[in-house]
Parts: sequence; structure tokens; C-alpha cells
Amino acid sequence: MIICPNCLYQNVNSAVVCKVCQTELPTTSSCPNCGASIQLGAHFCGQCGCNLNDEQRELDEIIALTADDPAPDFASSDTPFAFPDSQPPEPLVIPDLAPDSAVPSATDSPPSTNDLPDRGSPIPTFSIYPENTQFRESKTQLQQQTVQLVHVQTNAAIDLPLNLDLIHIGKPNERIPPGIDVSVFPNAEIVSRVHANIRLEGGHYFIEDVGSSNGTYINNIPLLPGNRHRLRSGDRIALGKGNLVTFLFQLN
Repeated sequence: MIICPNCLYQNVNSAVVCKVCQTELPTTSSCPNCGASIQLGAHFCGQCGCNLNDEQRELDEIIALTADDPAPDFASSDTPFAFPDSQPPEPLVIPDLAPDSAVPSATDSPPSTNDLPDRGSPIPTFSIYPENTQFRESKTQLQQQTVQLVHVQTNAAIDLPLNLDLIHIGKPNERIPPGIDVSVFPNAEIVSRVHANIRLEGGHYFIEDVGSSNGTYINNIPLLPGNRHRLRSGDRIALGKGNLVTFLFQLN
């Protein structure tokens, strides 16, 4: 089914324009891994989690082909490894010793105190604090910001990890394990295994749909695959149609 971005009507896969409002529908294609129907421009398949980016897929294939290649053995190679020539150290420089006449001997008498320069009387010290002043150690408590997704249907709060720049939302799968697992919530069957991502960039949080089957809606507006939405406190995130799996984005 192709969901109309204007009126949310579910059109058949072969439709070009919406049957209800005549809006041009996004083009669909098939997943090269599982054959599921996906929207053009999606980064991941909502069914199997296959990476649909051509450059990344080619890189994955190269890594898979070269993973079994043995590392080069320099010890058994016929060509000896040439080390760079080391530079010789600079010669040591022996300092010139002072003549014997300038070195005092043990038999010389110590200098008289009259020969020493007058350094003046001792400098008095002053305190700027009263004698009865008591100092107390001040402890400053720093408050750390928390970011949460609050599930509207159950009022359960999920804390977003502050040490991650990319958080996957979906259900357990073998390719991309979700950072936020929604399989424990009611009506989770409408959520794709790889549904959406939350990114932290420049101190701001962004959400993007990665080609889910039933779409992602921000404040009841469909979020097209490939587009990002900057999240603000109070934004309503619906995974799938019908507001059956809904979260509130909160900054505390």
C-alpha cells in the first residue's frame, strides 16, 4: 500500500496519484534483499533492515569479500624489510672547568658576616581576614539535562542515552538492533523493525523515517523518508498511522 502524504489514504501499490485527492504519490520500489515494497529515497528497508544506500552497500560487500584474506606475512617474504638508516648521535661536549685558583678549598676560612650585603629587616606579614573568621567549603551541584520519550498510551518514560549521537527506533532484528525497543508496547505490530532514527547534531535532536511501512508522523503531519525534523520539547511522535504508538519528546 502507498500512503498519500496529503490525505493519508491507502492506495494500491500500482497507483500513481491518490484516488481521493489526486495528489501525486511517492514512487515505490522493491527491497533488493527481501523484496518488500519500499518508498523511493528510503535509507533502510522497514521489513529486513537492509541498507539501501548504494555506496554503503558496495562498501559492505568489499568488507565481506576481504574479511577472510590473511594478513601479509613479512617474516616469510623473500624481500627483506628495509629499515631506515639511523643517524649517529652527536658527540658529547665537555664543558671547560674553572681554574684551580677559583675553586675554594677546605682550608679556606669562611667569609665574614661583615662582608655580606645588608638585606634589610624582615618583612612583616599581614592577614586580610579577621582572626575569628571560619571558612566553609561550598559545594556546587550541577544539574544534568535529561531527554525522554514518554509513551502516551502507558505513560512510560524512556531516557535517551546522552552518550550516543544516533539512536535506532524499532523492534529486535538481526541487522540493526534498536536503541529504543517498542515491541513491549501495545499495538507494536504496526511499527517496522527498522522504523526511525533520532540523531544528535550540534546540540539539537532530529528525527528521520528510514523507510517504515506505516510511516512516522510529527504532530499529526507525515514525515517523508529522507526528511528530518528538529525535535522540540512537547513534539508528538506517532509511529504508524492512527496514533496507536505515540511518544512525547521532552527536555527536562
